[in-house]
This record gives sequence, C-alpha cells and structure tokens, in this order.
Amino acid sequence: MGDFFKSKRFKILLVVLVLLLAFMLQAAWTGGFSPALSQAAGVVVTPLQKLSSSISGAVSGYFRRYVRADEIAAENEALRAEIDELRRQAVNYEEYRHENEELRKYLGVEFREEHPDFEVELASVVARDPDDRFYSFTIDRGSLSGIEPLDPVITADGLVGVVREVGVNYSKVVTVLDVWIDVGARDVRTRDIGIVTGSIDLAADGKCRLNYLPRESGAAPGDIVVTSGIGDSIYPQGLLIGKITRIDNAPGDISLIAEIEPFADVRRLTDVMVIKSFKGQGGARDEQ
Repeated sequence: MGDFFKSKRFKILLVVLVLLLAFMLQAAWTGGFSPALSQAAGVVVTPLQKLSSSISGAVSGYFRRYVRADEIAAENEALRAEIDELRRQAVNYEEYRHENEELRKYLGVEFREEHPDFEVELASVVARDPDDRFYSFTIDRGSLSGIEPLDPVITADGLVGVVREVGVNYSKVVTVLDVWIDVGARDVRTRDIGIVTGSIDLAADGKCRLNYLPRESGAAPGDIVVTSGIGDSIYPQGLLIGKITRIDNAPGDISLIAEIEPFADVRRLTDVMVIKSFKGQGGARDEQ
C-alpha cells in the first residue's frame, strides 16, 4: 500500500480531487453547475470513477488476501499443535515401554521363572560410599527382611556382589569389583574353572578378573563366565557374571588370568535382588 501513495496514479487522483473541490465550491457559490461546468465535471468524474473502482477492487483484494493469510496461519498453527501432540504421545509410548521393561527386570519375573528354588528379596540402592573405588553400596533391606551376611546380590543381568554387613533395615553390599570378594566361576565354552575377584587396576573401568585358569585353557575374549557353584556354595550355580575381554598369558606364569566385564554395571545400579536361599546353599554361610 505504501508504494501506491508514491505512484503516478495517486498524483493524478490528487489533481482530480482538487478540480472536483473547485467545481463544488463554484456550484455552491453560484447556486448550481452551469452546462459547461457539468460537462467538464463529467469529463473529470468519469475517469475518476473508473480509477476509484480499480482502487476499491485492489484494496478489497488486499484485505481478502490478508484475511486468507490469517486463516492459513491459524491452520498451520493447528497442524503444528497436532504434530507436537503426536510427538509427545510417541515419547510417552517409548517411556512406558522402557518403564515396563525395567519393571519386569526389577521384579525378576523371568529370573524367578527360571529359578523357582530361589527365595529373593527386592531392594533399592539408597546410598553409596563416594570414597570406595569398588562401588560398594547400601540397600534398604536388612535383618527384618530375612537378609543375612553373604547373601548373593544380583540383577536380571547377572551377579552384582554379596552382602557383607546387615542392619535391622539396611544392608551393605560389596561388588564383584572388590578385592575382598572371591567367586567360584566357570568359562561356559571351555568349562575351565577359576576364581573371580576384584582388582584395584581394573575397578575404575568397571571390570574384574578371573584368576587361576589352567595354563592350557582355551579361554578367549568373548567367552561367557558364570558362577560354578563349587566350593563354599555361597553363590548358586549358573549365575551370569560377565564376558572375557582379555587374556593375560605372561610367560612363566603357572596359570592364566582373564579380564572380565560384568554384565551388571555395578556403578549405576538403582535396584537389586538379594538371594536369601537356594537349593544347595551352605558352606561358608553355615560357618557364620
């Protein structure tokens, strides 16, 4: 619209309006238009009417486009809102699916089906020792829940550690990364036996070690390691521990040492299961 007021057409219109004003003043002064003035007025007014009609059409078209633009903007806003809602629903679906998976893990549904002889107590991690390089933690279950020292602690992913200290309503757990712990273990593929324990050097990376593998063992990176159930019977047989990531085959050593990456990430746990009893339990526990 701003360009119109600078145009030649606007200047012509302005001149015509001035002439009309002059005619009207003349008519008012003399009491009417003379024939000559009427004819002159007709000459002036006719193009003006045409121009006025053109301008009116242009303005009307402008406002129609403006109103339509508002309608389109409103439609776009509604579509954007609908898309945002669909995205939110998709995010919620993924969150619900993840929560369902975590809940099944937490409740140990599949684990309990596979191990009907296990008496399990669910517990939450409520505290950690920030100065402990082996990531020990405290859970919200104790003697009132039937938990005792040396009860194995697990998740659906595998072995976490063992209860070391029990209070009335809490227990302290040491992990498989701790040098205090010893777990009878077996390479699933080769069936070679060893002892899983912690290592100061490996704990920072969330790893532990499998000691005393036979020198002639065919253990290799990628092998799965589980509890053997042999010895003190603190741990039931067949619990997943982790996978071998490296074999240390130093010349002169009488046995092999394997690095293990546990399946349960003990550094980020929020919920665990404590095995209070299982078939074949005994050994060191009975000596407590």
